[in-house]
Amino acid sequence: MTAPIRTTCPYCGVGCGVLATPDGKVGIAIKGDPDHPANRGRLCVKGAALGETLATDGRLLQPLVKGAPVTWDAALDLIATRFSETIAMHGPDSVALYVSGQLLTEDYYVANKLMKGFIGSANIDTNSRLCMASSVAGHRRAFGSDTVPGQYEDLELADLVVLVGSNLAWCHPVLHQRLMAAKAARGTKIIVIDPRRTATCEGADLHLPLAAGADGHLFNLLLCHLFDNGHLSADFAPHVSGFDAALAAARKSKSADTGLAPTDLAAFLTLWAGSEKVVTVYSQGINQSDTGTDKVNAIINCHLATGRIGRPGMGPFSVTGQPNAMGGREVGGLANMLACHLEIENPTHRAAVQGFWASPTMAGKPGFKAVDMFRAVEDGRIKALWILHTNPAVSMPDADRVARAIAACDFVAVSEMWANTDTAQLAQVLLPATGWGEKDGSVTNSERMISRQRAFLPAPGAARPDWWQLAQVAQRMGFAGFDWASPAKIFAEYAELSGVARDLGGDFDISALQRADYDQLAPVVWPQAARKGGRFFGDGQFHTPDGRARMVPVTARLPDATSADHPYRLNTGRLRDQWHSMTRTAMAPRLLQHFGEPFLQINPIDAARIGLAPASLASVSSQQGAAILRVMVSDQVAPGHPFAPMHWSGQTAPSGRIDTLVAGLTDPVSGQPASKSAAVAIRPFAAAWYGFAITRGDLTPDCAYWAKAGITGGIQVEMAGEAVPEDWVAWAAALFRTGPPTAQLSDPARGLHRMAFSNAGRLTAALFISPEPVLLSRGHVGSLLGCDGAAVLAGRPGTHQPDPGPTVCACLNVGVNTICNAITTKGLTTVTAIGAALGAGTNCGSCRPELAALLSSHNHREAAE
Repeated sequence: MTAPIRTTCPYCGVGCGVLATPDGKVGIAIKGDPDHPANRGRLCVKGAALGETLATDGRLLQPLVKGAPVTWDAALDLIATRFSETIAMHGPDSVALYVSGQLLTEDYYVANKLMKGFIGSANIDTNSRLCMASSVAGHRRAFGSDTVPGQYEDLELADLVVLVGSNLAWCHPVLHQRLMAAKAARGTKIIVIDPRRTATCEGADLHLPLAAGADGHLFNLLLCHLFDNGHLSADFAPHVSGFDAALAAARKSKSADTGLAPTDLAAFLTLWAGSEKVVTVYSQGINQSDTGTDKVNAIINCHLATGRIGRPGMGPFSVTGQPNAMGGREVGGLANMLACHLEIENPTHRAAVQGFWASPTMAGKPGFKAVDMFRAVEDGRIKALWILHTNPAVSMPDADRVARAIAACDFVAVSEMWANTDTAQLAQVLLPATGWGEKDGSVTNSERMISRQRAFLPAPGAARPDWWQLAQVAQRMGFAGFDWASPAKIFAEYAELSGVARDLGGDFDISALQRADYDQLAPVVWPQAARKGGRFFGDGQFHTPDGRARMVPVTARLPDATSADHPYRLNTGRLRDQWHSMTRTAMAPRLLQHFGEPFLQINPIDAARIGLAPASLASVSSQQGAAILRVMVSDQVAPGHPFAPMHWSGQTAPSGRIDTLVAGLTDPVSGQPASKSAAVAIRPFAAAWYGFAITRGDLTPDCAYWAKAGITGGIQVEMAGEAVPEDWVAWAAALFRTGPPTAQLSDPARGLHRMAFSNAGRLTAALFISPEPVLLSRGHVGSLLGCDGAAVLAGRPGTHQPDPGPTVCACLNVGVNTICNAITTKGLTTVTAIGAALGAGTNCGSCRPELAALLSSHNHREAAE
């Protein structure tokens, strides 16, 4: 093996350090970097599986124009020409860039410079608008700048950590592991505020099942409690303005608005007020709301009023969902910001940036934010669009409407790794982009730590970095200042510009890094100027005109009521082992064993009312669209508030695309859409048959529902249809594009059919059909691909082969049946004991909350007996 390359994980905003070691053949060994401050060697299961996601089969390897291969010169000339002609005819606001938190900072910088300083429009926005724009707006209202006050170590130094709108155990697993280690070491108290009982609740001292959307009311009540019981900070009060107005607004919130039991509400208020060192961690459950900015400020108000900010173990803390969402904020990737946290509305800031860039123009007003951008594409105000490293036809709210808008746009270019994404299929020009392992640049995590993302693989085919693509188009449009030879040169220019921002009184300053050894740059928290422990605001100095923080009056409100036609409030979110639209995570089969298809988690009361049986299918519809989802009956969600994950796309489960259901409602301050919530109707899907298939090839079933997942050596597909084929053998042969089955079991009267297809004695495919959801051991059946497969039609292992059941620990492939059996037969009583006996939970630790839940369930059953 060669020496390991230090790089950074491409998934969530924790920003874990990774050691990637090429093995000298075709593989890459992946380990957590023990020297990286963010993770100290830990990785979650997604990060640990990165080496399984690097295959280039199916990659976009050369530029395409209307599906035909062309040279880079031809593709770049076409983009430059179409953008230039559109601007000449319709003005600079007729073009737009839609970018991504998966871009590196250097990519972001070039895109922002091109759009705002040379094209002269602020029509550049990022998919980060969908996850943390309300936090940006809340920070700016309170602090005068988009500044994250604290550090990850504050979670380990706090006496109380409140997790609100954050399933930290699944969405930021390494941070959750650090928090749980602190709890074990020093007894840290943990409160989880979430309408749903998530995996994060398993390690909490208190779970508050808050009414959906009532977060603003809860923190308003906390502010009142702090005032009424003498918990305000007299020392910090001179550094804060607006307290009286904020308190007057908070008085309008009532306990009943929270939906909490009085004892639970009192416990929360008492514990928060009585804990000097308190950190309030929040994420998408706060931000993804049409009142998200107000919720952010309701949280910040409580920390400002008590002075619990900017010191070790205390402060509000927004954790971001993407690897470089923070870098995009810093570099001006949002339509309402300039680079280095400068303000687009400020003439002095605009002039400073224009002077630094020596640009011919400068955008004079904010551009279209994400939802409005695609509305402008839809109605023709935007006529040329370039999308980089994101999949808005899946991830935007009202996704079908967005897809139609992109398809109808006069000119669309997409920079992508894959030509078959929902969005890439709508483009006239496709540009092959480099991905993780091939890219070179930097990212910023949720605690303001800049880390290098380094290349350890060659770019496949003609793939090129995003910064290079953008710079080439800029030069072809006749613009100077885009002739960098490397990302190091871009970073140095960006760092120099941050010195200009510092001189204007801004918070963002990395100017000391402009002459740093970029190749050897170690993880570093900005700013480099003296700030105790890397924290802001402990000294009472803020970036407002008067230097004081601003408490914001928050008139909290609940989401609009559901209607008789759409009586359920759908909650959307992420899964432990998947990320975004699964273009990367779906390449690792073990990451699909935890949940392999889209599902609807619904309370037993609702399921009984609607007539939904476990493992059946549900039709879910809203005013925007419709989906078909597998039914999971669970009391982890409240009646009237089902949950569905958001990861599936047109390639993996076209009827499971959740953002087709979500309306494009936005926060009036931040422009962030309320992607967590949708008013829906639910009814049973009238399936005439259910099916399950495995195959070594690929297939696309002709039926109303299908969901595809990779397995070792092939794929598995769940299916259901509304009409029964006349000839199942012929249907199966067409499905697998092969001859008749080599083995078959059929009971036509009962609608049961099982078929196996082999070649040279090796199983190549199998199909199972039933009028009810297909019951079999999917892991066992899938493991027979490529083997003799003689017993595959049984659908289960023999008595000498125990069925491990669905995977809980994806690292070591430990199933739920194995774990439950060991708990019972070996008398295991702790998660540590399960780990010692089975290995589960001993690698990345992401499954430890579920192991705790299995123990709890076992104990409840024993107590009931």
